[in-house]
Amino acid sequence: MHVVVCVKQIPDPAVPASLRPDTHTLDRSGKLMMDDSDSYGVEMALQLAGNVDGSEVTLVSMAPSGEISGLRTALAMGATNAILVSDDALAGSDALSTAKVLAAAMRRAGPDLVIAATESTDGYTGTLPVQLAELLGMPSVTFAKRVSTDGTTLEVERQTEDGYDEVRCPLPAVVTVTAGVVEPRYPSFKGIMAAKSKPVDVLSLADLGLDASEVGRAGAREEIADVVDAATRGAGEMVVDEGDGAQRIVAFLEQLKVV
Repeated sequence: MHVVVCVKQIPDPAVPASLRPDTHTLDRSGKLMMDDSDSYGVEMALQLAGNVDGSEVTLVSMAPSGEISGLRTALAMGATNAILVSDDALAGSDALSTAKVLAAAMRRAGPDLVIAATESTDGYTGTLPVQLAELLGMPSVTFAKRVSTDGTTLEVERQTEDGYDEVRCPLPAVVTVTAGVVEPRYPSFKGIMAAKSKPVDVLSLADLGLDASEVGRAGAREEIADVVDAATRGAGEMVVDEGDGAQRIVAFLEQLKVV
């Protein structure tokens, strides 16, 4: 079984984010790290692959400047290899353009199962995994809190507001996992050293047969026109209850059209 995991590499969330002044998009020029939400997908993939003989785990990512720091972390956890798509023309890609690029890279890998986080921590669109499933022609199961497979069928407990649904579908398929579905392992020293020699296939748009006009800023269906600071919160009003406190609260709520 070939398991492919989406790994997004993001700027360090512990460092205040900065925007590019020309495009108002997140500055990704520095060192990137694996999105913490994707560590659950990597761990899930490793556990599933370990239960099916002959399985391997491939990471797929899209990042500028050939950045692979985040991928090395996932490789150190135990993934077999990685595919990185890096091309200057990809700057400014929206979610659908990114899905097209990742889907093209995944077709080269021939996955039996694609695992992704429910959403990234720097974008929060939550749309990319289902777009991937549509482009790859695979069924999509979202918000998985438990996943199992025998290599031919996928069984998922899908998180809902009232509990969970039991879902079963044939492979190949795309599944998104929630945080906490498993406990991600820490890379061992041996794993960190081994990751340095694991193959990372770096591809360009030309390698994938994609036209630059379809992706990046040229193919984006949205644009950030401007970014402004949030309004400063004003001082609150203190009310001393002199017997009319309840009436004043009701009047305030009516002013807000809450009641």
